[in-house]
Amino acid sequence: MDLFGINGSEFIVLAVLAVVILGPEKLPEYAKKLANLVKEVRRMANGAKEQLREEVGDEVADIDWRKLDPRQYDPRRIIKEALVDEFDDAINVAKSSPNASVAPAPVRTAIAPETQKQAPLAANEAAPFDSEAT
Repeated sequence: MDLFGINGSEFIVLAVLAVVILGPEKLPEYAKKLANLVKEVRRMANGAKEQLREEVGDEVADIDWRKLDPRQYDPRRIIKEALVDEFDDAINVAKSSPNASVAPAPVRTAIAPETQKQAPLAANEAAPFDSEAT
C-alpha cells in the first residue's frame, strides 16, 4: 500500500496518532468527513477530466501523460545528449562533404566557479564585487 507516498507502517503510526489526538468518540465522525472529502475530490477530478475531454476532444484520450511527467527528466542527461547530438551533427556534416573546410565543433568543457583556484585576499584587500551581478 503506497497511498500518497505512505507505506503500511507509516499508515499505522498515523492511525494510532489519530486515535490518540482525536479520541475514540470523535474518530468515527472525522473518518466519515475524510471519506466524504475523498469522494468529493474524486468527483471533482472526474468532472474536470470529462470537461477536458469535451473541450479538447477525443485526442486527449490518446495522450500518454507519463511522458509529460517532469520528474522523469534529468537535466544532466538532457545536456549530455544535446552536446553529443551537436557533436555528431558536426562530424556528419564534415564526413558528408570531404572537400569542404567544415571542422567538427570543438567540445567545450566548463569549469564550475567553485572549482577555480583563487588567490587569497590580502589583510586589507576588499573582496571583488560585481555591480552587474544579480
